[in-house]
Amino acid sequence: MDDRRADRGSAVEFRDVTKSFGPVQAVAGFTLRVEAGEFLTLLGPSGSGKTTVLNILAGFLPGDGGEILIGGRSVASLPTERRNIGMVFQNYSLFPHMTVFDNVAFPLRMRRVGRDEIRARVAKALALVHLEGYGKRMPNQLSGGQQQRVAFARAIVFEPKVLLMDEPLAALDLKLREAMQLEVKQYKEQIGCTVIYVTHDQGEALTLSDRIVVMDHGRIVQAGRPQEIYDYPKTRFVAEFIGQTNILAARRAGDDGVAELVVEEGGARLPAPAGVARASTDRCYLSVRPEKLVRADGGSAGLVSFEAVIDEPLFLGDVVRYTARLPSGRTLIFKEHRKSGVAALERGDRVVLGFAPGDAVAVVE
Repeated sequence: MDDRRADRGSAVEFRDVTKSFGPVQAVAGFTLRVEAGEFLTLLGPSGSGKTTVLNILAGFLPGDGGEILIGGRSVASLPTERRNIGMVFQNYSLFPHMTVFDNVAFPLRMRRVGRDEIRARVAKALALVHLEGYGKRMPNQLSGGQQQRVAFARAIVFEPKVLLMDEPLAALDLKLREAMQLEVKQYKEQIGCTVIYVTHDQGEALTLSDRIVVMDHGRIVQAGRPQEIYDYPKTRFVAEFIGQTNILAARRAGDDGVAELVVEEGGARLPAPAGVARASTDRCYLSVRPEKLVRADGGSAGLVSFEAVIDEPLFLGDVVRYTARLPSGRTLIFKEHRKSGVAALERGDRVVLGFAPGDAVAVVE
């Protein structure tokens, strides 16, 4: 972490934070430290509690229990406007009767910043989001992407230590969303503050984050760097939620009951990972990513292999994604990059698919 990021951002710490809405526990024992200058994403399905965590941090909702610290200081007694937090919402939340300049200047005026400094800071913020010359326009004269840029400029114009972003790109079309993902990453590097980002889009989380926290039913399921979360999911939920995967049932075997795993689909044996060897149950699941499956027609030595019939090829440009049906009736998904001289498979083709034992990750239910 460079000195600028450490200086501009503040560490955020959640200690056993809880929140219930009637009989529904939205957040349960949420404990997490976000480092200064870190880009952390809270990722999970609708109802997982990620936005509730964000709203408690911002001061929009009171927590039922626990403590939150920003820069080592408890914010329990601080109102929203004194927490030095910027916020970007999904629906932009721009004032429709104000110009772009006035929208961006609003948080500065609320802080009684002088006129000349307001002018300079707004110009700097609009330049950061590539909207120089747009100050006199009204929000209804802007595209969706431009409105989101204005919302971002308004959130960072007062140089907050922490920036919260709640599904900020969800309302944009796919191509614009992908372009804005790159811009958000660049903005963050330039302003250097701590970012806590909420999304249910795993591709977005993998692209943007220094670290991802996967949530379900108000709890943290797994936290780690994007590649770690993708390559080494700890549970079936994480494996299936982050990208696509194939889940294969397995059971422990071997003389000591822990040395090997037997894949129930086909009976192949492979070494049991340490975590499975120490588990209290004889059953587990293997997660195998679609890109780890390969055609093994030319020989399957060293691979866990299956005979299959192609059900559905899906052309995705540089990649073809196949659904293949096993003799048992269950399906596997595998992906191949298009290569010259390698014929694409068609519906009804028979194929042998395989994966290296080291490409399978053992997960629990």
